[in-house]
Amino acid sequence: MEAFEYTPLQGRVVFGRGTLARIADGVHQLGCRRAFILSDAHHAEGAAAKVLQLLGEHVAGFSTDAAMHTPVEVTERVISDLAASDADCIVALGGGSTTGLSKALALRTDLPQIVIPTTYAGSEATPVLGETRKGEKSTMRSMKVLPEVIVYDVELTYGLPPAMSLVSGINAIAHAVEALYAKDGNPVTSSLAEQAIKALGRALPLIVADPADRAARADALFGAWASGSCLGTVGMSLHHKLCHVLGGSFGLPHAETHTVILPHAVAYNAPAAPTAIDRAARALGADHAARALFDLAAGNGAPTSLREIGMRESDLDEAAAAAVASPYWNPRPIERDAIRTLLDDAFFGRRPS
Repeated sequence: MEAFEYTPLQGRVVFGRGTLARIADGVHQLGCRRAFILSDAHHAEGAAAKVLQLLGEHVAGFSTDAAMHTPVEVTERVISDLAASDADCIVALGGGSTTGLSKALALRTDLPQIVIPTTYAGSEATPVLGETRKGEKSTMRSMKVLPEVIVYDVELTYGLPPAMSLVSGINAIAHAVEALYAKDGNPVTSSLAEQAIKALGRALPLIVADPADRAARADALFGAWASGSCLGTVGMSLHHKLCHVLGGSFGLPHAETHTVILPHAVAYNAPAAPTAIDRAARALGADHAARALFDLAAGNGAPTSLREIGMRESDLDEAAAAAVASPYWNPRPIERDAIRTLLDDAFFGRRPS
């Protein structure tokens, strides 16, 4: 065993079915009495309304303004309502956009957070915040944005449509795959990453075939937490850099972008990180990780090309230049022509060879 460093993340995880009913206890255990509730329009009359009911007189305010890629202007608008509410904690229910807004508010106010995920994004388990300002997305790490409590209620994912379940789950797989070849990777994170990839790779086709498969839903949600926990303790590489560029600068949808880019980023890095990529393939029960990830998307109806999700071919040069201009650490050198080729393959949806 080689020497390594590993810093576990602090925070409490509540995982199960029907755990939303314990949300009031979670607020009180933090020593809080006035919760500002964050959600989105999709959940406003469903699960978010249930949170409002469960917290009752302890609700200080409510916002459904969460937006994709966490625009700074949205955060600044909501923080005014938060300040006026005199809240002493934040409770966020929704997908990655709601979690992102909660983190952005916590960064600025230092209020404690309880996050209740409804997708497989996994960002709730990380001290990473990505924000978009004037069309450019940047990320930062701070323990101030790591939620104090995460409540995973498998029942909240039963209504997640199969198509969104699939891309959200592949987004989570991307966190785990990059953890396997991270510069600061370690045996603890790598073991958890393999578990995450295996759980999601097994669960996602079952969910597409039968969205009511409760065991598969539980496996996928566990895989999302495990993937996020990996991302939270190690650095990001090429895959996330490309997705941040494509999402922040070109407005592409978050989970779908991760789904399209992942097989190509894995193929790009395979020659430089063969052991890590072999571990990903093994977790997927395949011989070739990049092709297995492409087939997971294609075989279950997810988008496989940037063209499908709104990218213009005329913007590929600009995207390649942006990715090369300020790259994240990566096991293989970031070369402009090679990145442009990767984006071309992703644009046309070519299966990695």
